Amino acid sequence: MGNFPLLSTLTFLPLVGAAFIFLFARGPEQAVASNARWMALFTTGAVFVLSLFLWFGFERGTADFQFVERVAWFPQYNITYHMGVDGISMLFVMLAAVLMPLCILASWDSIKTRVKEYMIAFLILETLMIGMFCALDYVLFYIFFEGVLIPMFLIIGVWGGSQRKVYAAFKFFLYTLLGSVLMLLAMLAMYLQAGTTDIPTLMATEFARGLQIWLWLALFASFAVKVPMWPVHTWLPDAHVEAPTAGSVILAGVLLKMGGYGFLRFSIPMLPEATAYFTPMVYVLSIVAIIYTSLVALAQQDMKKLIAYSSIAHMGFVTVGMFTLTTQGVQGSIFQMISHGIVSGALFLIVGVIYDRMYTRRIDRYGGLVRVMPKYAVVFMLFTMASVGLPGTSGFVGEFLVMVGAFLANTWVGALTATGVILGATYMLYLYRRVVFGPLEKADLKALPDLNRREILTFAPLIALVLWMGIYPSSFIDVMDASVEALITDYTVALERVSAVQLAGH
Repeated sequence: MGNFPLLSTLTFLPLVGAAFIFLFARGPEQAVASNARWMALFTTGAVFVLSLFLWFGFERGTADFQFVERVAWFPQYNITYHMGVDGISMLFVMLAAVLMPLCILASWDSIKTRVKEYMIAFLILETLMIGMFCALDYVLFYIFFEGVLIPMFLIIGVWGGSQRKVYAAFKFFLYTLLGSVLMLLAMLAMYLQAGTTDIPTLMATEFARGLQIWLWLALFASFAVKVPMWPVHTWLPDAHVEAPTAGSVILAGVLLKMGGYGFLRFSIPMLPEATAYFTPMVYVLSIVAIIYTSLVALAQQDMKKLIAYSSIAHMGFVTVGMFTLTTQGVQGSIFQMISHGIVSGALFLIVGVIYDRMYTRRIDRYGGLVRVMPKYAVVFMLFTMASVGLPGTSGFVGEFLVMVGAFLANTWVGALTATGVILGATYMLYLYRRVVFGPLEKADLKALPDLNRREILTFAPLIALVLWMGIYPSSFIDVMDASVEALITDYTVALERVSAVQLAGH
């Protein structure tokens, strides 16, 4: 690509699309809505096409940041506009670029009010998400990280369900904002200590053990809410239930990954001593999340709530894997995040399909859909199997690698983590059986139309990705391999250096 600023273009192109909609989508309400939809689809499609240059131009086998852009921003404070991606962040940029046009397609008929503003909110959200994964300056990262709250708050509060959407929006906003205030304090402390907000420089800076403990806790408060980890997970089911379908897709698909990405980019490489100290606590919280939220999912009567609790359980796998600090565990956690982004996003779309027809998400209102919606039943089955972790799907690879890493780190951790696989199969098969199988008794279900062309077009890329990741996982693991190895090596070297200093002191 030469000197072309690919990352900045990827980041800010949606903002240009949003401005275009704001300025030129005018006239009668129906025409404005139609124009806004097409402009948003064209913009997000263009971002996806551009992201393919990132995928094919990315050099495998190196842990260095690539496509780097650096411009003096506040030179007097040593703060720069610094963008770049490595094998970890590039995958998350691709995830956001893939999901966003599908969200626009999914919203095509279901969003009927304030369509122009809705599309603008989604395009702004895309800019903030991609920018966050590309940012290599802490201040820039923080601006994008916090900025995501605003459009998501509006998407839930304005276009959400009619019952408790404002309550869910404020709960989401306040939970995540409170954690992020502590991250801001950690950022200031790091800046005062290192004299820079440059992320690669901070990754190479040695912080005193006492300071590391406090910095780690401050960052944990922010990232744990975003994951979300137990017990700060309660905002997620409310947000999912009230959010429109596309809002749930982005919330589960990308926003939950911001916490996991934060651990990999900040907590582990910058604060290795504190990470080693708090790892047992992370294991305990993650295992509680896996088992407890799986059991809660089994008790749900609302389809969206069941999938929301399943997301918390799957993210428990992610946090276990990355804190094993084994190659398999960290690779598995990243793979699981990408897989979960696709599978959970697809499951929320599946719920959205029948909600748009029946305007209810209660499991007991359905049954026997295989008789009237066979295409829907097949698509639903595929993503159910991926969520369960069936070999040949993306879900299997991530869970398998995480469990290998967990058993290498601690047998008990591995054994307790594995219970999540059994529980996951239980609640997902329970959901599928009650919705798809059984007698077709309810009269209003007998006239339901099967998937239409637009819905098939929305699901097709997700089906292809789930099977591609399941059958040929090395194409994704090769991307992250060098970056993961560098992360683990730097962590191990840092701990060995501390041990050597302590021995010398004695």
